[in-house]
Amino acid sequence: MVILLADAFAPDLPGRLAEFGEVTSDLARLEEAEVIIVRSKTKVDKAMIDKAPRCKYIIRGGVGVDTIDVEYAKSKGIAVDNTPEASSIAVAELAFALMIAMPNHLVAADNSMKQGKWLKKELERTELYGKTLGLIGIGRIGRELALRAKAFGMKVIAYDKYVATSDVAELTTLDEVYANSDYISLHTPLTDETRGMINAASIAKMKKGAYIINTCRGQVVVEQDVADALASGRLAGYATDVYHKEPPENSPLLGAPNVLCTPHLGASTEENLLRLGDAIVTRLKKYTGK
Repeated sequence: MVILLADAFAPDLPGRLAEFGEVTSDLARLEEAEVIIVRSKTKVDKAMIDKAPRCKYIIRGGVGVDTIDVEYAKSKGIAVDNTPEASSIAVAELAFALMIAMPNHLVAADNSMKQGKWLKKELERTELYGKTLGLIGIGRIGRELALRAKAFGMKVIAYDKYVATSDVAELTTLDEVYANSDYISLHTPLTDETRGMINAASIAKMKKGAYIINTCRGQVVVEQDVADALASGRLAGYATDVYHKEPPENSPLLGAPNVLCTPHLGASTEENLLRLGDAIVTRLKKYTGK
């Protein structure tokens, strides 16, 4: 069995997978691969699937499967899997870091100091303590973020149509999350329902001066509407790790005020890469019966 590692993983993963078959990262051998393993960089679309006639199993190391044409894969008899349990802590910690950085002006403060400026009065901070964090989606990542926010003395509310109870957040309606949150963190899969859900109409329902953190998918927001809300002061800040196109090209967010950008680092921790490896090995053991 040929196992194709199409994206970068922990250096020890090829060796760990050798018990299941021949491991390669050579995309030229796509047509030989029975198992294809990807992260977020490789898009497993119809064209790629058609070039892999022997493929029986696709694993995405990470949360969600929107980078894979799942329906087409299934029509070809290919099973599709992911590893949502592995990345929760890594993504939650990044979301929390972004939430801390914005009201503390950490990037502006650092940049100004290195430019020889002393903006002590200009960079007035605000605290997270006592503020309300609204989560849109409270799965594994949302729950981890809620735990960290509560440790900082924040109130946590959440909307998730698929969750009936929560031990870390007060569940409420989407409109209540918009209306009552000082910070809104997005943790939804990309679906027809969530695509573009953060737009001019939903932003109008938010508190004036709210902050948005996006570590789920870039397409969940309408980038121009967010940029316009930042320019008008309707939003105080937007922090994002994800974009409509990656790397972003001609995104209005890149020129908007009060935007904090990171290059899709959510799952890129040393510890998470090791957890991804563990999760992939577990799935291949089940697949092969070893």
